[in-house]
Amino acid sequence: MLRLVESTTMPISSVTPAIVLRSWSFGESDKIVCFLTESHGKVTGIAKGAKRSRKRFVNSLEPFSLVNLRFHDRPGTSLAFIQGCDLIRFFKQLTTSLEKIAHASYLMEITDGLSGERDENRALFAHLRDGLNFIEESGTSVLFVTFFELKLLMLSGYQPMLSQCRRCGKGWRGEGQWAFSLRDGGILCEGCSPFRREVLPLSREALGAMVQLQRANGILALHLSSYPATVLRESHLALLRFIQYQVGRELKSAPFLDAFSTS
Repeated sequence: MLRLVESTTMPISSVTPAIVLRSWSFGESDKIVCFLTESHGKVTGIAKGAKRSRKRFVNSLEPFSLVNLRFHDRPGTSLAFIQGCDLIRFFKQLTTSLEKIAHASYLMEITDGLSGERDENRALFAHLRDGLNFIEESGTSVLFVTFFELKLLMLSGYQPMLSQCRRCGKGWRGEGQWAFSLRDGGILCEGCSPFRREVLPLSREALGAMVQLQRANGILALHLSSYPATVLRESHLALLRFIQYQVGRELKSAPFLDAFSTS
């Protein structure tokens, strides 16, 4: 007589470096945590007993934490099960001043808003990690934030066209006034901008700075760059408006960052 044996399949675990983007309480003892991972994109999962555990999640579920995440997917839900989290590095210097907290929080929020759930993007993960490291070691500046915004937009697939008019193709060095179109995702010349309502006037100096920063090789190139504070602020505010347009909401960290914006 044949005997039927019920087979049990253990969930396949995934292990990846990850950065904690945000977390919130769930029930009396659990937490929901959103990570940006190196190999699985953005992963949101439940950490059972996280508020009580002294072993699996010790100091590893706080924002600004670089961790080694272990998780597996659960049938019927997009919420992963977080098995464990080992702290690799906590960017502790980011919490030593309100200014650094403001800048780091902004980086986290815009990266969260522009990254897709389970959309693998190793370059995006490295960009956020390097950005947090830069703030911790080199401090804050509008120059850095503007560079970070431009590269983030490129890596996430929202790179604005800054070298020429989105409608007629006129080069940005041409004569006349320029504007940034949120809807078109790029600049419009003086002749084309009246066709759009949601345009932001953009000075030639700010446009030139954005073009150069968009082409910059990396964060280290910022040490060789110098722009007037008013130009950088104008560029940053245009990019902030564009990011909020793509995310579809106002960013909570933006007013906090604005209070500490320096050249």
